[in-house]
Amino acid sequence: MGMVGGGPGSFIGRVHYMAAIMDGQAELVCGSFSSDPAKSKITGKEYYLPPHRVYDTFGDMIREEAKLPEGERMDFVSIVTPNHLHFQPAKMAMENGFHVVCDKPLALDADEAEVMVRIKEETGMLFALTHTYAGYPMVKEAREVVRSGALGKIRKVVVEYPQGWLSEPLEKTDHVQASWRGDPKRSGKTCCVGDIGTHAFHLAEYVTEMKVTKLMADLSTLVPGRILDDDANMLLHFDNGARGVLYASQVSAGEENAIKLRVYGEKGGFEWMQMEPNTLVIRWLQRPIEVRRTGTPFVSPAATYNTRVPAGHPEGYIEAFANIYRNAVSCIKHLMEGTEPPDVALDFPTIYDGLRGMHFVDAAVESSKTRSWVSL
Repeated sequence: MGMVGGGPGSFIGRVHYMAAIMDGQAELVCGSFSSDPAKSKITGKEYYLPPHRVYDTFGDMIREEAKLPEGERMDFVSIVTPNHLHFQPAKMAMENGFHVVCDKPLALDADEAEVMVRIKEETGMLFALTHTYAGYPMVKEAREVVRSGALGKIRKVVVEYPQGWLSEPLEKTDHVQASWRGDPKRSGKTCCVGDIGTHAFHLAEYVTEMKVTKLMADLSTLVPGRILDDDANMLLHFDNGARGVLYASQVSAGEENAIKLRVYGEKGGFEWMQMEPNTLVIRWLQRPIEVRRTGTPFVSPAATYNTRVPAGHPEGYIEAFANIYRNAVSCIKHLMEGTEPPDVALDFPTIYDGLRGMHFVDAAVESSKTRSWVSL
C-alpha cells in the first residue's frame, strides 16, 4: 500500500493505516503524506519507511512506484486527504495501473465523481470507499434480517448521525479537522451533509438494499459566522414505497458519534447503534423482543465472517474499517492472480456508492434551497 495524506495531525490517516494492516494482508511501503515535504518525511520516519520511498508529492510517488518491478512497487493507493484532494491522486493512480482505496466522500463534487467513475471503468482498477459503518458485524446481520424477509415489506427507515463537536466555531481557530471542513474550497458545497450525512445515507441504503428516489431537505447553519451547513433534516422516499427520515447534525451538543439506524417492516423492526455496536435489537409485532450479539452462534454467516473475537469482546470502529480493507485487498489479490474472489470478499463500498453519495449531497442542497422535493 502507498498512502496519500495522513501527515502530522491527521486523524483519519492513522485509522486507515491500522485498518489496512490489521489482518496482515497489506503493508505500507511508501507514501506522500503531506504537501509539505518536510512533514511527509517526519511521517515516513514514524512508519519506519526507507527515505527513498517517502515522496515529496503524490505525483512523484505514483510515477516512481510505476517504474519499480511488480512485487516491489505498491499495489494500491490509500487516499486519506481532505475532500478537494481526492480527485487528482485517484485519477493518476488508476491511469498508472494502481488500485485505490479512498476516504469518503468520493470527491469535491459530482462532476469530479463522474470523471472518476469513467476512469475506473476504462482502466478496470478496483476502487473501494471507506464508508466505515457498513463494516460492522451487526450491520451485516441487520442486512441479512432484511434479506430474509422476516420483517415483511419495509415501510419505515429512520437514520440519524448526531455529533456535537462543532457546536462552537472551531474552524475559526487552528483546529485542523474543523478548519478544512468549514472551508468550501476544501470541503465542497456542504460540511455536515458531506461529512456525516453521506454516512447515514449510505448506511440506510446498504442495510435495506433499497434506493432513495427523492428527498426533502432542510439544511441549516446554526453557529453564527459559519459558512457551511452544520445541521440537516430530511424526509426520504424509497423505491419500494417506504418512507424515511434522515437527521445529521454536528451541533447536537454533548453527542459523540451517535449514528443509529432503525428499520420497520410489516412484521417487526430493528435498531442498531454504533455506540453499542455489538448489539442488534429486533422488535417483533407478535413475538418478544430479540437481542442478537456479535460473536454468538446465532447470527448469520455474513456477521460471523466479519467478526474477529469471541462474544463479549467489543469490536468497534477500527475493526469495521479493517473489514473494508480486508475485502478490498482480497479482491485486489484475486485480480492480480486472475482468479475470482469469494462472494464474501465483494462486500465493500465501491466508487458507485461514492457517486451516489455525491448525488445525494447535490439533491439535499438543491432541495434546501428550493424548499421542494428533489429526485435522486
